Amino acid sequence: MRNAASVAEDLRKLQANVASVVLGKPEVIRQAVIALIADGHLLLEDVPGVGKTLLAKAMAKSIDCSFRRIQFTPDLLPADLLGTSVFHQPSGEFRFQAGPLFAQVVLADEVNRATPRTQSALLEAMGERQVSLDGETRRLGPPFFVIATQNPYEFEGTYPLPESQLDRFILRSSVGYPNRAAERDLLKQHREGEPVDHLQPVLNAADIVKLQEHVREVRVSDAIADYVLDIIEATRARSDVTLGASTRAAIGFYRATQAAALLDGRDFVTPDDVRSLAVPAIAHRIIAKASGLAGTGDAASEAVLDVVRKLPVPT
Repeated sequence: MRNAASVAEDLRKLQANVASVVLGKPEVIRQAVIALIADGHLLLEDVPGVGKTLLAKAMAKSIDCSFRRIQFTPDLLPADLLGTSVFHQPSGEFRFQAGPLFAQVVLADEVNRATPRTQSALLEAMGERQVSLDGETRRLGPPFFVIATQNPYEFEGTYPLPESQLDRFILRSSVGYPNRAAERDLLKQHREGEPVDHLQPVLNAADIVKLQEHVREVRVSDAIADYVLDIIEATRARSDVTLGASTRAAIGFYRATQAAALLDGRDFVTPDDVRSLAVPAIAHRIIAKASGLAGTGDAASEAVLDVVRKLPVPT
């Protein structure tokens, strides 16, 4: 494994590059980088116009990867995502025409506007990094990174993401409005066009694959692993939680803490890594009785925060 400090320097360059166009959002950028190098996917929940698409485009440009934006609508079909076989007249045979999902960074914009049938087409892609079509299995990436967005305040014409879909996202984050100073800088930036169009890559796809390998080598002590499992099990035992965190959630949470440690220049995970990622890694995967839907409202986040507050921290 490379020296953790030198790996962290590469990751700081990536964060700084994205931050040069996504102003005033260091924590969201940090979580996006964690999701990327942990080989997971990111769910962005927020109102329109706060920079979700900009973040996805900036991430793709910064790592020199192919990027496709898919606008999810009720009439979107699985074939519109995955692709289809088209008859080629000169050769007299069918040839596969890849859909927009065959990109390294995919923005699934307003993912909850598509029907459950279309949403389910993402499950295999996100979970297995592959697509099965016409009796063939086609690999995606590497890397393959999905950034999905949804507006948590709009319900008309939407289809809430099922628990199985939410469980595929390693982290959920909220962008939020920028502060006054950042918003003033944004206005200045856009005088001469879109700044993201001029963004230059600082890493490439091969670098990201190596970073994902480095993440898996970050040390996690037995005490820290037990702390992760204590949090997971506590969500299952609460009376105000109908559905607790899954085993997939535990694995994703574990991997995210490794990525966070590497981002900070360490080759070992600390309790602070676990505590800081508990809500973004778990809250969207549980169903709190006060919210009624997986990952909606503040009830799920409050339940996870309460778990973290009450559990003893390993020393």
